This record gives sequence, C-alpha cells and structure tokens, in this order.
Amino acid sequence: MITKGIRGAITVDTNNAEDIKTATIELFTQLIKENNINKDFVSHVIFTMTKELDAAYPAKFVRQDLGWDKTAFMCEQELDVENSLKKCIRVLIVYNCENNFEPKFVYLKGAKDLRK
Repeated sequence: MITKGIRGAITVDTNNAEDIKTATIELFTQLIKENNINKDFVSHVIFTMTKELDAAYPAKFVRQDLGWDKTAFMCEQELDVENSLKKCIRVLIVYNCENNFEPKFVYLKGAKDLRK
C-alpha cells in the first residue's frame, strides 16, 4: 500500500454556515463517489478556505452529517494570493491505497476555473 492525495474544490455564494455546509457536503460526497473511497483507508483530511469564508468549519459538517467521526481533520486558511479565486473551499484527502489507484480530482462551481 502507498499513500496518495485526492484533491477537490468548490466555491460558495455566501459566507454563512448553511452555504459552507451545503458546499462541503456536495464536494466531499462527490469525492467519495468518484474515488470509491473507503473511510477506513483515509489517513487524514485537510480543508482550506479563502479569507472571505469564516462562518463555519467545513470538517464539522463531514463529521456530523456524513459520520466521519474517527478521521483526523484540519481546517486552515488558504494562502491569499492576489487575483485568486474567492469564496473557495479546498480539500485534500490523504488516502492509503494500492499503487494502481488513480485519484479523480473534483472541482465544482467556480472552482472549475482552477483547472483551466
């Protein structure tokens, strides 16, 4: 087994807990589905949010709403680079997997611009 990172991002319309929750659950659920993730093989998960988003911790919603209560989470502020994408939640899932596993990254809403 080796460890690989699975990345994803999504933008949020408004800085409030409900919008952050909705976006986080949408992104995380899509990452799980696209990569057929078994949470028992997840080492840890790192969330970042741009400085405009400070109404809630995204990890809280994954723990409470998706039942990931045994996984280590960290929430951090994304580096504030001039002219970068605003109101964005990013996630990095650190996954223990077989050598042939190919991560599928997921970029939703305005975060699709990050892959251009």
